[in-house]
Amino acid sequence: MLSIWSLFLLLVLLASVIHLILDRRSLSRVRVLEIFILWSLVTGFGVAGVFNFLGHTFMADEIAASIGWPAGNPFQQEVAFANLAIASLGLLAFRFRDSFWLAAIVAGSVFYIGAGLGHLHQIYTYGNLAPNNAGMVLVYDLAFPVTIMLMYAALTVLRGKAGSSPASGKAAGSTA
Repeated sequence: MLSIWSLFLLLVLLASVIHLILDRRSLSRVRVLEIFILWSLVTGFGVAGVFNFLGHTFMADEIAASIGWPAGNPFQQEVAFANLAIASLGLLAFRFRDSFWLAAIVAGSVFYIGAGLGHLHQIYTYGNLAPNNAGMVLVYDLAFPVTIMLMYAALTVLRGKAGSSPASGKAAGSTA
């Protein structure tokens, strides 16, 4: 059975591929990267963050147990709202581009990598091998932000080589 984290990654790929198919007449390496970054932000940070917010808010005890932590800890609400903040950035990235994308990537990556490092600390210090501490969530928390940062760096390099502005191909604030 696929974990929820695997499903988020599949959703990023599916949304990106559908967008690429629909946009096939105007594809360039820059445009392909823009599409993958767009759907990584919207799905990987946005949709995932909404699910995390809902889980930490309305299923706090179950989520805590799945991470290997005690129920009733006030950390749940703080983590829920941090996830909602990251979700907001990811979802707003559909509307806003360029520097907004960079800000969303930085904020989401700091949060996810920080969570991943927290999971590693729990594993090595306490032997916490709970499914949502040592499973696919750990891979997602570390690999997803690194991937999106590398894509954004590649996009910046390609735009620089093409001599184009950050808003190349689409106007800033465009929706697709």
